[in-house]
Amino acid sequence: MAKLEYSPAEIKRIARHVLDVEHTALELSRKSIDDNFLKAVDVIAHTKGRVVVLGIGKSGIIGRKISATLASTGTPSFFVHPVEALHGDLGMITPGDVILAISFSGQTEEINKILPSLERRKLTVISMTGHDKSKLALMSDIHITVYIEREACPYNLAPTASTTATLAVGDALAICLMKIKHFEKRDFAVFHPGGSLGKLLTQQVKDLMRKGKNNPTVRESATVQDALFVMTQTGAVGATSVVDKKGRLLGYFTDGDLRRLLQKGTDVLHKNITEVMTKNPYHLTDTLPAIEAAKMIHATHVDNLPVLDKTGKVVGIIDEKDLIEFLALLDKK
Repeated sequence: MAKLEYSPAEIKRIARHVLDVEHTALELSRKSIDDNFLKAVDVIAHTKGRVVVLGIGKSGIIGRKISATLASTGTPSFFVHPVEALHGDLGMITPGDVILAISFSGQTEEINKILPSLERRKLTVISMTGHDKSKLALMSDIHITVYIEREACPYNLAPTASTTATLAVGDALAICLMKIKHFEKRDFAVFHPGGSLGKLLTQQVKDLMRKGKNNPTVRESATVQDALFVMTQTGAVGATSVVDKKGRLLGYFTDGDLRRLLQKGTDVLHKNITEVMTKNPYHLTDTLPAIEAAKMIHATHVDNLPVLDKTGKVVGIIDEKDLIEFLALLDKK
């Protein structure tokens, strides 16, 4: 391993200095939330078109991320590279679109060359730069200033603090629009069907419930002993549904019910299950979104619930262990 020119302590100092500079930039970013920021939010919220993001170099990378965040949180958006725009991609921009041009210097030649064409097409241009007297800022309809003291680069050249601050202001813009448009978790799931949250919010109870041999049920003629045998045979759920001859729910019996009965000192094993079961128990339908099932288990403080189909027939049982990801999601609220 090659010997480092700097000591471990010096490397830590440099790294912490970078984070301190960027932390300061984020603190200064609060100044960007001014009347111009409010105008930008208002214009985008009311547009019937898309937000077309322009940027080149590091600003282009940040622009792509801002565009992706807008699109995934309910504000249609796409990124156009300024050079490609000069060579035909301006045709992708349609009437009603809003332009979000990003350049910390505000002097990016490729972007500024596009502005007259955008003006002729009467498109609203929102710019994000670090210089409110720059050409891009002055030629924009709305300008959002990005504030930093300096870059984290020791030569104050490499975009570091400026890209961090720009990204943060872009995130603020996207989240404000998300709130205004009442973009909810369910909408997020639709936009992210392959992501973990999307999978969570699009699954139904029938996708997760225990069914068939793993669904404990007994008839109304069963004894408590019969019920315990079925509960033990079908796994560690610790409950059984009590059904009539058509499989419809009559009641529910859990190991918690058994413990409470035994504490009373009565001989319960040979009692008919209908004498000790919970009548009219909480239950779920098989087409209910799984997140709603988790809410019910969370609210009622039960371990498991029977699942019915639309005819009232017991088709499964769902346990809190089957909903652990959903319950974790609720705990984050």
